Amino acid sequence: MQPSITVRPLQYDDITAVTRWMMAIPLWQRYDLTAEKIQDELKQALEADDILLTADSGDDCRACCLAWAMPRAVFGRSAYLKRFAVAESSAGRGVGSALLTATEQRVAQSHNDMMLLVSDFNHGAQRFYRRHGYVQIGALPGYAIPDITELIFWKRLKTTL
Repeated sequence: MQPSITVRPLQYDDITAVTRWMMAIPLWQRYDLTAEKIQDELKQALEADDILLTADSGDDCRACCLAWAMPRAVFGRSAYLKRFAVAESSAGRGVGSALLTATEQRVAQSHNDMMLLVSDFNHGAQRFYRRHGYVQIGALPGYAIPDITELIFWKRLKTTL
């Protein structure tokens, strides 16, 4: 039986827990994200009123994933999913799908579409986003790190402009 999933806004007191499990994920280490940087970014994003959501899964996982969307960050028009992460202990339990759906619903209240970047080597994330209707529309070689190509993914969230 799948545990119940509750998606909710990220709170300041969630930041320590989120930082702890994010630092254990090799992907974030590869991008030189330190605990201090993650904490500072999340605090600034909360103050900027960006869209920050997390999810609780049953009794065993509080704030076990993170979605951070920045309104009008792409061309002054589209939302940008800056960070999306799921604790390794919660992977494969539907938490990420629930969080992405909730994030898209929130973004769609004021935006028609959302973009994100996925590392070329992160095939699992690419499959995840494709399953959720995202399409790759481009690539940025060496954009964040010289030896990594960032793939640009896009999804129209609503058809009215």
